[in-house]
Amino acid sequence: MNQPTQSLLVDQSVIDRLAALPAANIGDAMQRLGIASADIQAVWEGAKISGPAYTVWVAPGDNAGIHEALKHVQPGQVIVVNGGGYTDRALLGELIGERAISKGVAGFAVDGAIRDAVDLGEINLPVFARATSPAGPYKNGPFEVNGTIAFGGVAVSPGDIVVGDSDGLVIIPAERAEDIATAAEAVNLDESQRRAAILADRNISLS
Repeated sequence: MNQPTQSLLVDQSVIDRLAALPAANIGDAMQRLGIASADIQAVWEGAKISGPAYTVWVAPGDNAGIHEALKHVQPGQVIVVNGGGYTDRALLGELIGERAISKGVAGFAVDGAIRDAVDLGEINLPVFARATSPAGPYKNGPFEVNGTIAFGGVAVSPGDIVVGDSDGLVIIPAERAEDIATAAEAVNLDESQRRAAILADRNISLS
């Protein structure tokens, strides 16, 4: 386990601005960089996730690091897990989900498998993962927490902002979060204006 690092804090108002935007708009504002592998998706319909990353790197199929993370994670954080893309053993399920809710965790992003997807939806815990599997994990380690990790082809540092919706996940570097929020809002406004123009043209042609 590595030593905890000091993460860059992003103002909650900036996180709220990013959370209000579609992941696609944020990805466009980042020139399509920072978007996690398309295989990592919400495990229940309608799940949305946002918050600063608390990072975990685990051995394939082993969730000892997630248990360690739950001792230190702060309310509002997203636990981001580099599980090496291994999908034959689930790294978490409903029981860990219930513990996470009691800690105020905003959700999980897992480059690996999870289980109890329906139950996680019923308790309203946003979880994004590469796959589901009924097979449970090992708990032997090794692991590292709160360091920079690889996640779905993207580097994630503690405190980076995670935003996810039905399109997938995007990672926003903490030091650029405010600038990216502003750029993504501009993308969203431009799309809204173009959509309105298209609808207006359609209504004219139908009249």
